[in-house]
Amino acid sequence: MIDPPYPVRPVALITGAGTGVGAATAMLLAKQGYDVAIGYRGSAVGAAQTAVACRAEGAETIELQADVARDPDCRATVDAVIARFGRLDALVNNAGATEVVAMADLEALSADHFQRLTAINVVGAFQMTRAAAPYLAQGPGAIVNISSLSGINGSGSSIAYAASKGALNTMTLSLARVLAPVRVNAITPGVIDTEWMVRSAGEQAFQRTKDRVAKVATLGGVSSADDIAAAVVWLLHARAMTGELIRIDAGFTLGR
Repeated sequence: MIDPPYPVRPVALITGAGTGVGAATAMLLAKQGYDVAIGYRGSAVGAAQTAVACRAEGAETIELQADVARDPDCRATVDAVIARFGRLDALVNNAGATEVVAMADLEALSADHFQRLTAINVVGAFQMTRAAAPYLAQGPGAIVNISSLSGINGSGSSIAYAASKGALNTMTLSLARVLAPVRVNAITPGVIDTEWMVRSAGEQAFQRTKDRVAKVATLGGVSSADDIAAAVVWLLHARAMTGELIRIDAGFTLGR
């Protein structure tokens, strides 16, 4: 990755950028001088709003609808980025899915749960990376995978979710080895205060989770989408760092 001030505007592709962490990352990268490709699956309105905010910062944008679980969608997304901008410097694999199933209720968790979450959280990130790799290598560029603390400590919304994020963490290490000098790192957030989390868990359940975490976390709260976005931007420019899993949890792990 090149550092600012840029001789040419670098280009970042962010999946799941219609809301939450993805939207915050796209907007922060726009402020940092990037042109941004805004990937989304269902949140077309959110993607359009993200694009407006990015353009207000001087960025050129493109909005691309795709299901990252489908390899043709991933390849078409990258092709569209190259056709529009002629380059790709950064990939942020943020698109994700979850299923809320009580950890102890093994009978409630089906093979379909595992397959759906793995298809998006693991295979989707791999397919986007594979499609983008030849262009990132020209920089060389960088990849940041948005994973989860669940993939480290086995907690979270369901066993299937934790397992998928654990696989994403391991895949991050494998890709860092084989794609060098393209750098590949992951962020493993704890609880993040986003609309996606509220929708996944339900408003009351999520508030209880936030209250519980805030009592334990040494910083007394939970992370925001902006907190994670700031870490993404830092990782994109950490030129001596690859194959790392960066935990951002407001001190929750430290306080347990």
